[in-house]
Amino acid sequence: MAQVSQLSAELTRSLLQLARALLVAVRNWTLYPPEHPTVAVSIKRLAAAIRESSFGAAFSLGVTPDTLMIEGTLADASQTGIAEAAALLHDRDILAVTFVGDVPQEAIHALLRVLTLDGAERRRRGGPKCIWETAGHPSISLEQIDYDKVLARNEGEIAEPAKRDDLWRSIVLSIAGGQKTVFDERAQQRLLAIAGSSGDIADLATAVMAPMCAPDGSPMLTSQAAIVLAAFRHLSNIVSVMSPDRMPEVMSNLAAAATQLDPHVVMQVLQSQDDDPTGVAVVSGIAGAFDDVKVAQLLATALALDGQASDRLATIFNTIAPDEDRKKRVLTLTRSLLSETDFGRSGQFQVLWASTEALLVSYNDKPFLSDKYRAELDGAGGRAERMSVVDLPSELPDWLESLGQANVRVLSVTMLIDLFTLELDPDRGSEIAADLEALSEDLLMSGSYEEAVTVTRALQARGTTAGSIGHEASRLALDRLGESLAMRETVGLIGDVDEAGWAAIQAVIDAVGVASVEALKAAVSVEHDGIATERAEAIIVGFGRRSVSRVASLVGDSRWFVQRRGARLLGLIGAAEAVPMLQPLLRQTDPRVARAAITALGAIPDPAAVRAIQTVLRSATGTLRRAVIDALVAERDPRVVPMLVRIIEESQALGKDHDVVLETIEGLATVGTDAAVPVLATMAQRRALFGRKKLRALKERSVDALARVGGAKANTVLKEAAQTGDRMLKKIVGQRGRS
Repeated sequence: MAQVSQLSAELTRSLLQLARALLVAVRNWTLYPPEHPTVAVSIKRLAAAIRESSFGAAFSLGVTPDTLMIEGTLADASQTGIAEAAALLHDRDILAVTFVGDVPQEAIHALLRVLTLDGAERRRRGGPKCIWETAGHPSISLEQIDYDKVLARNEGEIAEPAKRDDLWRSIVLSIAGGQKTVFDERAQQRLLAIAGSSGDIADLATAVMAPMCAPDGSPMLTSQAAIVLAAFRHLSNIVSVMSPDRMPEVMSNLAAAATQLDPHVVMQVLQSQDDDPTGVAVVSGIAGAFDDVKVAQLLATALALDGQASDRLATIFNTIAPDEDRKKRVLTLTRSLLSETDFGRSGQFQVLWASTEALLVSYNDKPFLSDKYRAELDGAGGRAERMSVVDLPSELPDWLESLGQANVRVLSVTMLIDLFTLELDPDRGSEIAADLEALSEDLLMSGSYEEAVTVTRALQARGTTAGSIGHEASRLALDRLGESLAMRETVGLIGDVDEAGWAAIQAVIDAVGVASVEALKAAVSVEHDGIATERAEAIIVGFGRRSVSRVASLVGDSRWFVQRRGARLLGLIGAAEAVPMLQPLLRQTDPRVARAAITALGAIPDPAAVRAIQTVLRSATGTLRRAVIDALVAERDPRVVPMLVRIIEESQALGKDHDVVLETIEGLATVGTDAAVPVLATMAQRRALFGRKKLRALKERSVDALARVGGAKANTVLKEAAQTGDRMLKKIVGQRGRS
């Protein structure tokens, strides 16, 4: 069960903006030099996000592997930006980040330097907190993982079952987060140890349910019971797999731990259903493990707190102790326990106990319906029979159809959009925009793509109209929708839907905008192509340069085929902003990735791409240089010709770049377009006083390339060379003509 964030909507939005700004800043810091304008913009945005979240006061973020926390309250981990920011900080060994007052840009510079340090170097220097103490800024403070405990554990120290170390905290945060968690081997061993102690189980349950409180501090019993039950299930499932012979002992420990918790929470747990068919029946197991003493303890605690018995308590009591004799034994023990409390010594206890005993013992025979209501239910069948013999109106089928799910859904969409259109209050307009976002997610999850198109286009129209009611809220709603689970689930189906369904999904993605690239990346992060990758690629490329920064995570992925896909997408987009992302791929040891990066750079009409290719060609050996040229011209794409021409023009053909120029001329011959003829003619006509061997090789390669290009222009150049060229060129052309 996913834990719903208890943060306010405003705080959630601010935290999401901060998380996104942090991710962008870290990404740009790794791609560009600090003085680059892109870095300056991202740092300015991050500073603004911090200022908006903190309002100039101290503002602390807790970090778990899956989400962020504010004052112990978990943020919504389903928001991709928050989850990715949490993972980034956790991978850097950071447990908390605190911003104090207005954070200057130099502080953000220092923070980004720490976050982008190599992992081994960061730990060698003692971790982020130690580094920050010497190289940081007082407006930001960092809390890190305790390295001494980690090192001690690695050296063989066996932690106590409930030792409050980083592993314990990690287990608590993982369970409290409510996400589906796969514990590693160390965590499994710790949970196995905790399951052997009722006190440790109670401490774990208390810890995981502590955050489940309303803003006023009152406990949220339903949420607390759900998270306690989740903890019990984790313990029982791990024991059932790793040490199944201990299951009776563990159930007894769970029951003993339950008696140490709030009885209202325990009663809620015992009213839950064992709805996990693959797991252990925890609820019935705990109920069966309650002996008379444990039942009496639970009953006495509940009665002492409430001062009376309730129907709910009677239901639980009847579930645990259905036998009449056992009920009487338990009630005797309960009365004995209560006699030692202030409640049991009060003057009204005897009167209250008599009514309590009567309720608890006879509860299973108590009627739940009034006589009047029961009589009405008994007569319902007769009324139905009488109505069935009456002629029904001819319009009845149409009336029933109008109440169908599809019609009701269309009506809901129409009414909500009309409300949004007519709304004049900015605050209310923002609320309706959020409602439309939620409606869009529901429509996508249910496969109602046509209605989703209507809703997202309404948000798009408002989000692109500056100054309109709900303008900013609509834009943010579309951003959240693009990164939502509903969009990711929808993208997972694009390879299976027909053309009509794909057209509707495509319309939704177009309305949402470039934020949907986050969901589309899952469809292209595969090794082999298919309908899904083809469709997703077309959408991502269609967004143009706006999607470049979002594709960066593909280039930085550890899997070679994802890196190759990222390079391919950047090449298809053809924006100059992609060049810094592609350059690191040129140094990859996997030739498939390097080849894709070279091809992508060849498709980018920008001087920076030319310089990157030229640098590789100059540093490469003969075989590798040939491979680079082959990669550029493999597709025979005429778009690479200007790049090859520029490489030749900016190289020293008779100097250090002689081999590069020869290989590039060979590449022009392979592509074979008229655009290559002018530069080949220039190289063929080249003159020099020295270096005749290199000059001859240059002329021969140029003449051969012109012959391979063919066509009227190339033939004209060869004829002119035979007539007006220098003696060496005439001889080369003549020899080629005779052969």
